[in-house]
Amino acid sequence: MSRPEVLSPAGHWPQLHAAIDAGADAVYFGLTHFTARAKTGFTLAELPEAMRTLHARGVKGYVTYNSLVFDSELPQAAHGLASIAEAGADAIIVQDLAVVKLAREIAPALEIFGSTQMSVTSAEGARVARSLGASRVVLARELSLDEIRAIRSQTDLGLEVFCHGALCVSYSGQCFSSEAWGGRSANRGQCAQACRLPYEMLVDGVEEPLGDARYLLSPGDLYALRQIPELVDIGVTGLKIEGRYKDANYVALTTRAYRKAVDDACAKQALSVMAEEEARLEQVYSRGLGPYFLTGTNHQAVVKGRSPRHRGILCGKVVRVERSGIFIRPEGSAAPPVKPGDGIVFDAADWRSPQEPEEGGRVYEAAHRDNGEIELRFGNGAVDPSRIRPGDLVWRTHDPAIDKALRALPPHRQRVDVHAIARAGEPLRIEWKVGEHFVETASIGPLPSAQNRAITKEYLAEQLGRLGNTPYELGSVSVDIQGSPFAPPSLLNHLRREAVERLQTLRSSRPRFTVSDPSAALDRLTTTALEAAPAAPQLHLLVRTPEQLDAALAVHPASVTLDYLDLYGLLPSLDRVKASGIEARVASPRVLKPGEERIAAFLLKCDCPVLVRSAALLSTLAGRRPLSGDFSLNAANAITARELLSRGLERIAPTHDLNAAQIAELARRTGADKIEAIVYQHLPVFHTEHCVFCRFLSTGTSYRDCGRPCERHRVELRDPSGRAHPVMADVGCRNTVFGAEAQEASEHLTAWLDAGVRHFRVEFVHESAAAVARIAEAFADTLARRFSHSDLRCRLRDIAPQGITQGSLFVPAGSVLPILQ
Repeated sequence: MSRPEVLSPAGHWPQLHAAIDAGADAVYFGLTHFTARAKTGFTLAELPEAMRTLHARGVKGYVTYNSLVFDSELPQAAHGLASIAEAGADAIIVQDLAVVKLAREIAPALEIFGSTQMSVTSAEGARVARSLGASRVVLARELSLDEIRAIRSQTDLGLEVFCHGALCVSYSGQCFSSEAWGGRSANRGQCAQACRLPYEMLVDGVEEPLGDARYLLSPGDLYALRQIPELVDIGVTGLKIEGRYKDANYVALTTRAYRKAVDDACAKQALSVMAEEEARLEQVYSRGLGPYFLTGTNHQAVVKGRSPRHRGILCGKVVRVERSGIFIRPEGSAAPPVKPGDGIVFDAADWRSPQEPEEGGRVYEAAHRDNGEIELRFGNGAVDPSRIRPGDLVWRTHDPAIDKALRALPPHRQRVDVHAIARAGEPLRIEWKVGEHFVETASIGPLPSAQNRAITKEYLAEQLGRLGNTPYELGSVSVDIQGSPFAPPSLLNHLRREAVERLQTLRSSRPRFTVSDPSAALDRLTTTALEAAPAAPQLHLLVRTPEQLDAALAVHPASVTLDYLDLYGLLPSLDRVKASGIEARVASPRVLKPGEERIAAFLLKCDCPVLVRSAALLSTLAGRRPLSGDFSLNAANAITARELLSRGLERIAPTHDLNAAQIAELARRTGADKIEAIVYQHLPVFHTEHCVFCRFLSTGTSYRDCGRPCERHRVELRDPSGRAHPVMADVGCRNTVFGAEAQEASEHLTAWLDAGVRHFRVEFVHESAAAVARIAEAFADTLARRFSHSDLRCRLRDIAPQGITQGSLFVPAGSVLPILQ
């Protein structure tokens, strides 16, 4: 049985030291750029020292270089890769295919791990990562234990799995809410956490009463401590703790718990983590802990919806509020005792605004009454009693006793195994081994024969085990003793100190990488796009209902793409498109899990071009059908786009992280005839395994028992600004939340046409057939130069029911990129 690594997060130095002392096998952290957590990280100047600190304690360091990179940033990214390799990083964690290719050119020996931002959910996805040069992938958090086991059985690539921490409601790498609504991209490390906002649910236009479930897209936090034995048995390579924004206490507690769980599982022992330790994990940070997707789909469990914030441990409910204090009654036998110094928050179900602060503060006095109630008193002005009501839940959000307990814990030490060769008349030789590192120390002169006390195994263990404040503890001791040699304690102390010093020096040394010139590497990957022959612009329409299809066919576009919930029920519509003489395409799902291979077979059976939305499906379908790549492949630069095109695509839609100017530049660098620009759509802001139809419109736990409300009802989520965002399910019962406003590109059509773009796509979500006809005709007239672009914008403003926006296409002043020469 292989022992998986325990991987701990580090935002900066305090968390890095906490992870080391708690027993992490590896620490992952970002830099101040090109990382999925942009608000924290080390500078490049700090990186060599961070790596020396880790290696001196036998801990590996993995650098998260896992954001999308724009064409203008590729030189900086290339030089950063060279610096990472030179600093001695053990691996990089990467999302963008261009970064993978650059790393292979600049530092071929540097290990590459595919980030969870790559959205790998199948063995085929893992094989794609391997073909690019990755030795490990971080699997999507939405996979179950059975699905992970299935992937493991089909690939020997390293598999890393999240075991603790925050869950994103959207598949990582497939969230565009921050980009759409805030101009800051989650794929660029700037998540605005729109999933943690309150939403109202509209069902067929009517608000659905949901009680205290206001945060419909805010999942609880992953807690897989009790699933560790099975994950070890499956053979995962790494167990990853989420939390680069968390503090050192969180890192220390989670790392210690999972270190102990892994050691127990590998030793075939029962979990030795005590209930008190588990409670500390909930106390230090929790939105509600559970294994969630790991143990299978249960949409009733993943999102409770009452709060999006850290809660800690439930202490009880408010009974009454008096002038003297606030009286609470503990909830159940597991409620922790409230004491002075504890941080408390009062959770009221009817607070609707996330901007409105919750009441809470430090307990000044906690008086326990004979009737079981506890009277809480706070400092002057710490809480406003008028905002606290009977029935409010009371949570302990901070326990200062944890801080004290952590300070008292000894740091994790690594085992050093010792073999001594002691022979009278010869120098004493001692071999010291820590993991893969080995040193030998020896006395200068030969050992004399003992007059009284000869060397024994027990004597050596006593003297050599005095490792004090070093990072080591004595492991096994073996001896080869001949005669009756004698060694004074002073000699053994000297050899022990020498061994520790040499081990530290050896382990702190950097891995030796051959690093190529980054500018030359970038030049090798940069090619000049061939100029396409002049061609008339073509309009492509994407529809999601048969009613929309009727209107689309009447416009006679270059192609019609069918993106239906009932994938298997689209065959009649497919036949209609083919019979019209218009090219028909079928859109694939964005995610395929183990057991869903039949979907790929169905797409082949359709005998038509496919709009591909995952790298795994691209690999499966390449060469068997004409393929176009969609935005979800996250082509943010020309190197990535050309790599995807080389794998079997005819055209590709750029990622939604690019603005309009960057799309024009990508067209120039890639080949304008290879780009399919989306000129009208409701941006797909979230793509989720969690199903709001099942959770709130049924009592079922999955598609097996939910009654399929997605087929009967039209659902929207209304945000605090009053915008109603459509929600649709796909063939895998995954939900996509679309932006309320229509994102359109009328202001940018001229620039795109000047850049040579000739393929333009219009997508519909909840639009009526009449709206589809008017919008499609408006774009057809504009591309045929019967309408100006300003006229197009006016027409769209009149048609779009919730308005129009430039959204992610907006180009800030002064940000237009230079044209590639």
